[in-house]
Amino acid sequence: MKKVLSTLLLVVCCWLAIPAQAQIHFGVKGGLDVSKLSCSTDMFKGDNRTGFFIGPMMEFTVPVLGIGIDAAALYAQSGLKAESKDGLESETETLKSIEVPINLKWTIGLGSTLGVYLAAGPQFGFNLDDKLWDNIEAKKCAVSVNVGAGLKLIQHLQIGVNYNIGASKLANIGDENFEANIRKNSWQVSLAYIF
Repeated sequence: MKKVLSTLLLVVCCWLAIPAQAQIHFGVKGGLDVSKLSCSTDMFKGDNRTGFFIGPMMEFTVPVLGIGIDAAALYAQSGLKAESKDGLESETETLKSIEVPINLKWTIGLGSTLGVYLAAGPQFGFNLDDKLWDNIEAKKCAVSVNVGAGLKLIQHLQIGVNYNIGASKLANIGDENFEANIRKNSWQVSLAYIF
């Protein structure tokens, strides 16, 4: 019984010590975004278009476990191009938004100067424009899901690759007789500097 109580006491003490070692770091993150539109009907197709994002970030990590949370507030400009099914009409647009990704991040340290991480979580996009093109009203908020991986170098740099899957509608087209939903998926390459 004494061994069980001693073991439980040791586990509780270690568990209480972990939050005291948790680290919060701030930084700046930016990168390249390659977006593609998809439509719920075959009315049009979207081509890959480039854009960018930049803004402050915060990272909370529990060192012993390597698990943490990565959050950012990013100003983003995504290039969008829609082309009609027959290829006769095409329109381009720049979507301006504030993107807030909140990722669960698991880091495996390979020494003090190198680490590999996996990240996944939701992203909330707040559109700064009311319309896409002239006649399509954009949703105020769009939700997507991030899945990514990257490297941590010399304790200050992070290089990552991320795929962003549109989980909610970016916009609607149509009326009571016909409706189509537009979603956006993106590949992102990022560089972050942690202070």
